[in-house]
Amino acid sequence: MTVTSSPAALPPLAARARTVGGSPVREILAVTARPEMINFAGGLPAPELFDREGIAAAFRAVLEEAPERALQYSTTEGEPALRQGLAARIHAQGLPTDADDLLITTGSQQALSLLASALIDPGDTVLVESPCYLAALQVFGLAGARVLPVPCDADGVDPAALQELIRAERPKLLYLVPTFQNPTGRTMPAARRAAVATAAARHGLWIVEDDPYGELRYDGERVPWTASFPGGEDRTVLLGSFSKVMAPGLRLGWLRAPAALRRACAVAKQAADLHTPTVNQLAAARYLDVLDGHVAKVRTVYGERRDAMLAGLPDALPAGSAWDRPEGGMFLWARLPESYDTTALLRRAVDHDVAYVPGEPFYAADPDRSTLRLCFVTQTPQEIAEGLRRLAKSLNG
Repeated sequence: MTVTSSPAALPPLAARARTVGGSPVREILAVTARPEMINFAGGLPAPELFDREGIAAAFRAVLEEAPERALQYSTTEGEPALRQGLAARIHAQGLPTDADDLLITTGSQQALSLLASALIDPGDTVLVESPCYLAALQVFGLAGARVLPVPCDADGVDPAALQELIRAERPKLLYLVPTFQNPTGRTMPAARRAAVATAAARHGLWIVEDDPYGELRYDGERVPWTASFPGGEDRTVLLGSFSKVMAPGLRLGWLRAPAALRRACAVAKQAADLHTPTVNQLAAARYLDVLDGHVAKVRTVYGERRDAMLAGLPDALPAGSAWDRPEGGMFLWARLPESYDTTALLRRAVDHDVAYVPGEPFYAADPDRSTLRLCFVTQTPQEIAEGLRRLAKSLNG
């Protein structure tokens, strides 16, 4: 007689994988991927504005001139040609930078993950804006951090509240998107950035400044990066991306950090993917020569789309709603009257073939359920007008 036993149960997933959920934006995009949908939910650049010919020409040149290099492994830190060109670009924008100050990453999202690996131990405290870029909340959650929101106003983090939290909680880092913030679109003025740099220097705090949208300015004056202010020079990590100004499919980002932290991030990257694809880096390095002209075209179109959404919001949102005019970026943030729950109302909007992102998942704590984020760059002004008409109908239904 043969006795068989049931297979043993597999070991459970790691605790961090069981407790951190997926991206609500990704889930919304999966539900709303119908051609008739007008989708204000994504943070996607407008595909019709990709410089397909220019990018294709850069790839062709790289593959014709140096295929043995383009198709080979590269250094973890990144291709010298790209780091040199990028360093020159950052330097020209007011922050002295050498190629050796930079680490090329597979999108700026990887840069966040590398920093979490290099800096955060389970139980460490991380301070974030309220509301905050939700993928950053995912990264810090997976690292086992204790994530606390800093109270914010229209200019970003409140300096007095920040000082109080630093003294009480002894955080390891402060994460900011101070220029055209995701999700609110707000920009932190220079005086606030200087105060943040001073507080970080006084209390021994890392600042992580994420700047994926900074080149998408439609009006107003550029505000210097936080690392430019006294106290911020040796403790600010600056993250950037080519996704919003070149093409997100290239998955190219970068990290500028003090030497010891940059080396630790390079070790973490070796363990993650060895290096960012060589051919993409070399093509991007070549494309830098024409990037400014392309970005100027994108700014013009996106600025018109921002204005179209601003023009339509008064008729689309309920009386008593409020929103700001972002000087750049990709997003508008709106607050409806308190009686509205934008998470509960999303299904009704989808039934009317329009989508947005509810504000709730952007909060580390105490979410404002009456808020929502609208992306204005992916649709034409005509599509924006129609989408807002549909949104109004769903909210009034």
